[in-house]
Order: sequence, then C-alpha cells, then structure tokens
Amino acid sequence: LRMLQVKLIITGDDFGYCPRRNQGIVDCFLAGAVSNVSLLVNGSAAADAAKLARRYNIPIGLHANLSEGSPVCEVLKTNSSLLNQDGFFHGKMGFRTALSKGLLKMSEVKQELKAQVELFRELTGHLPPHMDGHQHVHVLPEVRNVFAEVLEEYGIKYTRVPIEPGLHNCDWIPPSLMDFYLGVEEDSFNTVDVFTKHGIRWADIYIGLSTMGRNMSVSSIQSAIDSAVQQLPARAPRGGTVTIELMVHPGYPSVPPVGGCGEGPDDFSQSWERLHELQTLIKPELQSHYKSRNIQLCSFKDL
Repeated sequence: LRMLQVKLIITGDDFGYCPRRNQGIVDCFLAGAVSNVSLLVNGSAAADAAKLARRYNIPIGLHANLSEGSPVCEVLKTNSSLLNQDGFFHGKMGFRTALSKGLLKMSEVKQELKAQVELFRELTGHLPPHMDGHQHVHVLPEVRNVFAEVLEEYGIKYTRVPIEPGLHNCDWIPPSLMDFYLGVEEDSFNTVDVFTKHGIRWADIYIGLSTMGRNMSVSSIQSAIDSAVQQLPARAPRGGTVTIELMVHPGYPSVPPVGGCGEGPDDFSQSWERLHELQTLIKPELQSHYKSRNIQLCSFKDL
C-alpha cells in the first residue's frame, strides 16, 4: 500500500447551480478540499461560476445535464422529446422512464450535448477536459453511445464511470436509493465497452454514492478510499499510480427562488446535506489522512 502513488480527484458537482453553491465549492477549493469542478451550463449561476473558476484558477469540466431544468439548445426549448408537458426536462426518474419507453430522440440528445459543450467553451474559453452526466444520465442505454460520440468528436478525453467498489456492503443506504444506485452500477458496467471503443478514459476508482449527503463523514471517506486502494493491487496499473475520483456536492443550501436550472432549486440543493458535505470536506484530519497515505490531489487535466 505504501508503494502506490494515489492521485485523488475530488470533483465538486453542480457548479453553477446557484450563487450559494458556487460560493461553497470555491470555499472548498481554496481550503484544498476540492480539486476539480463540474459545471452545469444550464444552471442559473453558470456564468458566475465560470468567472470564479477563471479568477481562482479552478480546474473545470462539464456536468452534462439532460434531466433537470431547461435545454440550452434554442431549437429544443420549445418542441422536443427531451421535454415534459411543462416544457422542462423529464427529471431524474422521468428521463429514465421516457428512455425505456423509447420516447427520446437520440438525435436531440446529441444536439443538446453538443450545445452544452459549445456553451461551456463560450463561458470558459476552452473545451472541458472532462465531461460527466448530471444524475448519471451519461451511462444510460443509447445515451452512452451518443455521449461517447460527442466526447470523441470534441477530443474530450475523460469521463466518469460510477462503479463504486464496496457499494454492496453499505447497509446504511435506504433500499429505494440502493435500487437506484444498483441501476446506475449496472448501466455503468454496460457502458465500459462503449467508452473504451471511443478512446475515452476515466479514473481507476470511483467513489461518491456511499458518501453522499448525510452519509458523508471523515471516516466514510477514509474507509472508502482505503478499501478501494486495498482491492486494487491485483489490477494496479504500471508505474504504481492509481487515480481515484471522489464525487462530492458541497455548498451552502439554496434559498428559493434563486437557483436551479430553469425551474428553481430542488430539495437536495436546499437541504442541510450540502453544508454537511462542505463542513466534512474541509476538516483538517481529512487533509492529513491524504498526506499520510501518499495521496496527491489533482484534476483530470493533470493526469
């Protein structure tokens, strides 16, 4: 375990969701608790987030969103298979239902993903070094193929494949949520070949489902990292460097009506769990744990 050099990418998701989320993520970055961020370009504070990333030199990628709020592609804002009867995206579960019923046009998914990459470039001045999916939509059947095509077309090298080692042993996760996570895991297993075929890469280890919101603690992060690294030597890459991505959602809770991606902030963004993540991530004992384990924080563009 001593021999392995571990590179840890701590990604703050949903950057751009609202000013209070942006502030929380920036505070985490400045405290050395987050090393990478993922921008929601349809978030109500996306332009502000891009400015903050530039000001503080925060490594930033794209959090592709097909499930919450409004599309950024003009053509799709009025009449598209991606919208429900209220004119917004179908939602986390609604998107999955519409997809399984064959109601979503993949040509429109592709159009929207490309529009989000273009808007990201407009806001930040560069293409995203990494691109993942809000609510894990990017590993869903059919979507995964289109997503991979878009990444390959733009030369975006890195993504996220949310297969978390040890997830099955997490008995604190309520059954309904565990069902969702196991669905995400199965979709992720089925995505590996598609992403590989398109030359897309991702971290050796993903962590983030078992440590989300109220389940985050110094010890839950430490043990998730330690157990993941211990399982690894069998398939440790050459050179003895292992990359881990830890997905986090820190921030100060959203205060309606400010925030969201077009329809106002959701429950999770308004809850105490965001602040709980922020307060946990900045704890000095986490930072000293990284040091003692030879863990170096970095971003995708450092790989």
